[in-house]
Amino acid sequence: MTKYTKVLLGAVSFAALATVAHAADPVVVVDVPAGYNWSGLYIGAGIGVGAVVHDVSVNNLGGVTGFIDSVSLNGIGGEGVFGELTIGYDYMVSPRFLIGAFADAHFGNIGPELDGGDLINANLENKYGFDVGGRVGYLFNPTTLGYALAGYTWQRFELDGSLFGGAVPFDFEEDRDGYVVGVGMETVLGGAWTLKTEYRYANYGDETVFTFEDEDGDVDIDVEPSVHTFLLGVNYKFGADNGGGAPIETPAYSWTGFYVGVAGAAGAAVTELSIDGGSLDGIGGEGVRGEINAGYDYDFGNFVAGIMVDAHYGNGKSELELDFGLGSLNFDAKADYGFDILARAGMKVNESTLAYVLGGYSWQNFEVEASATGAGSEDIAEWDVDGFSIGGGLETAVTANMTVGFEYRYTQFEDADLDLDGLDVETSMQTARITAKYKFN
Repeated sequence: MTKYTKVLLGAVSFAALATVAHAADPVVVVDVPAGYNWSGLYIGAGIGVGAVVHDVSVNNLGGVTGFIDSVSLNGIGGEGVFGELTIGYDYMVSPRFLIGAFADAHFGNIGPELDGGDLINANLENKYGFDVGGRVGYLFNPTTLGYALAGYTWQRFELDGSLFGGAVPFDFEEDRDGYVVGVGMETVLGGAWTLKTEYRYANYGDETVFTFEDEDGDVDIDVEPSVHTFLLGVNYKFGADNGGGAPIETPAYSWTGFYVGVAGAAGAAVTELSIDGGSLDGIGGEGVRGEINAGYDYDFGNFVAGIMVDAHYGNGKSELELDFGLGSLNFDAKADYGFDILARAGMKVNESTLAYVLGGYSWQNFEVEASATGAGSEDIAEWDVDGFSIGGGLETAVTANMTVGFEYRYTQFEDADLDLDGLDVETSMQTARITAKYKFN
């Protein structure tokens, strides 16, 4: 797995969905005594996957090229894995709402790779960094929390590579700071332990990384990295079993039945370009999508299995813009619509929450659109491709008929031959989605 916005994933929709659901559907209440205490200090660890998209722009090119003033590509992208250690403190301000602060350290290898045969090879990686910030959470039920977070982030980027088969090595390091936002879901496993799944988007600003001196003015290369990460982790909360939690309503939910649902998703895509023995992994894109779905689950007791079908439409894309001063020429490569047919299997981690994995078939439409100043736009390439998706998530009951959840998917599509002088493209996607489902009794 080495191989959309910059917008928070509708974070407050967690609380909004739960509030609407409680108002619209009577809750079947199970008498649950005060138990898990969400207030207090915690430590944790996790592993995850992610993708980075580097928005690269070259400015003041008029004196060099004679006709192009600037070039912008959003972007150069890559994937990878990371590990994380965390410490934090939460405080319950009411029976259902909490506020907290956290500090995380992470390390990994997320980034693009360039394989140019004997000419050039290079890796640009997110090596290590940290985040500090705060979070606001809402208890859907006594054992499961939905939350949004925001804060400060710092990251070390490292470029390593060589020219001419290793004869000329080169390297580059840069530290960046920026902001991070995200959403997640956390549920009690037992005792003081919780299971957490989380999405974060980090942006490190647009800065000049290199300048060429030219008689007509300096030529600047600017880079703006944005990072999408997806984490699975565990936390240990000190004092969680001291009975400090207040009893709240718990829905009696049966997982067996047909359901319909909606989802909002965000994430990144990376496309590997291959030609004449060389490859760039890859071209990065990002965006958001909406989804409708339907499925059936069967409750076996401690385990649940089911099938589902979904259809989605989004705006995830990569963009190339050429500015000629008096006008511009733009190319957008888009992943717009598609569908999935998936099976899932899950285990009840507590009274009202399911942890599950999924997998199955995926189909996606891609297109490349060109537009020019004063000339409108035109599709210049379009293709459909098959693939597969795998992933997992947490889903929790908020009424006797409704659930909300948080889910991650990794989708890998087959190679597509575009008949452009041997150019092959292979795209993978990583998306996080907030889900809401209504199950028919």
